[in-house]
Amino acid sequence: MISHNEVAFMSASEIASKIKDREFSPVEVTEAFISRIEERNKSLNAFVYFGYKDALNKAKEAERSLLAGENVGIFHGVPSALKDLFGAKPGWISTFGGVRAFKDNVVNHYCAYGERFEKAGGILLGKTNSPVLGFRGVTDNYLFGPTRNPFDLRRNPGGSSGGSAAAVADGLVPIAQGSDTGGSTRIPAAWCGIYGFKPSGGRVPFLGRPDGFRTYIFSSEGTLTRTVEDAALSLDMLTGYDDRDPYCLNKKVDFLSALKGSIKDWRIAYSPNFDVYPVDSRVAQTVAQAVKVFKQAGATVEEVDIGIPYDQRELSELFNRVVMRGSISIFENYKSKGIDLLKDHREDLPPQYLEWIEKAYQMNMLDVHQDQIMRTTIYDKIQSVFKKYDLLITPTVASLPTENGHAGNTVGPSQINGEEIDSLMDGV
Repeated sequence: MISHNEVAFMSASEIASKIKDREFSPVEVTEAFISRIEERNKSLNAFVYFGYKDALNKAKEAERSLLAGENVGIFHGVPSALKDLFGAKPGWISTFGGVRAFKDNVVNHYCAYGERFEKAGGILLGKTNSPVLGFRGVTDNYLFGPTRNPFDLRRNPGGSSGGSAAAVADGLVPIAQGSDTGGSTRIPAAWCGIYGFKPSGGRVPFLGRPDGFRTYIFSSEGTLTRTVEDAALSLDMLTGYDDRDPYCLNKKVDFLSALKGSIKDWRIAYSPNFDVYPVDSRVAQTVAQAVKVFKQAGATVEEVDIGIPYDQRELSELFNRVVMRGSISIFENYKSKGIDLLKDHREDLPPQYLEWIEKAYQMNMLDVHQDQIMRTTIYDKIQSVFKKYDLLITPTVASLPTENGHAGNTVGPSQINGEEIDSLMDGV
C-alpha cells in the first residue's frame, strides 16, 4: 500500500510517470489522496464536495487499461479536483460558490477542465471551495464557510480559487482546477506559495451556457500546481480547439518545450504597482528582490510607467461592473428555470454582492459602452509595453493574506499604506 505521506507532495508529472512504469497503482494512489483529504480537510475546509465513489471507479478503470497495455493519457491515474464555481462533472453538485439555494443543484455537463482531464486519464476526487459566484479575492461563503490557509489557519488562502490552492499547497491533490477573470487563480497561488497560471483568452475552450459568447469578459480555466512543469503539462492537455466556443483558437502550443528556453537578452518591463495601486511594503520588497533573478539570468530589466489614466478605485469599480454583467446572465438563466435568487434567496447573497448586482441591472447601453472604452484604453496601454518589451513583471497581490471572518463574509483589507482600497479585491 502507498502511504498518503509518500505521495502527498509529489508532482503530478512524477506520479503519472510512476503509474506508467507500474511502480504505483492508480487505485492505491487514489486511496492515498482520499486518506490525505480525510485527515487534513477538517482543518482546511478546502474540499466541499467529495466524489470518492466516482473516483475509485475511475481508478479501477485506469488500472485495468494500464494492465491491458493500452495507450494512456498524460495524467493517467493522477488525482485532481474541480473548483465549485463553474467547474462541472455530470451528476455532481454545483453550488456556484456556496450559494445555499444551490446546495442540491446537480449538473449534467462537463467544464473544459473536467472533460479534458478525464480524457487524459486523470481522476477527479471532488470539488473545492469558492466565494459566491467568484465575486471577491478571498474564499468564504454562507454555505460552507471560509477556507483556511495551510501556512496559517487563521488566514484565508485568497480567491476565488482558494479551495483549490489550499488543497494543492497542503498535498491534498497534486493539481487542481482554477478559473480566473481578475486574479482568481493568481491571487490564491501567491498567498499559498504555489504556481497559478491564467491562459490567454481563447487558449482553453469555454463551454458555459446559455451565453456561449460571454461578451462581458474573458474568464479562463487553468490550474494550480506546485511546479511550473505541471502547469505546462496541464496546458498541453487543456488547450486546443473546441467548436462549442466561438472564440477558441485553432492552434496548439507546446508549452512543455518552453521550459527548456532561455530569457538571456530578453527585455523585461517591471511595474511595481501598475502606476496606481498601493502595495504593502513587505510585498513590494519581496517582488523587487525576485526581479533580480531575471537580471541574473541574463535579461535586461527596466522599471516602466504603463500610463494608466484611471485611479485604483475606478479600476476596481470597472471590474465589478463588468463581472456583474456575467452574473445577470446566470441569474436570468436560473430565473427562467424557477429559481429567482434576487426575489426568493436574497439572504444567500452577501450585501456587497447585492449592491453590485443591483447596480448592474440599472446599467444602460451607454454605461456598457463607456466601460468598454475604459477597457480598451487599459488594453492599449498594456499592449504598448509589449511593443518594446518581451515580458511585464508586476506584483500579483498588494497585501498579505487576510484573517478569516466568522460569518461567511470574509473580506480583505480596506486600506493599504493608508490609502483606501476595494476590500473585495484585496488591493489587487
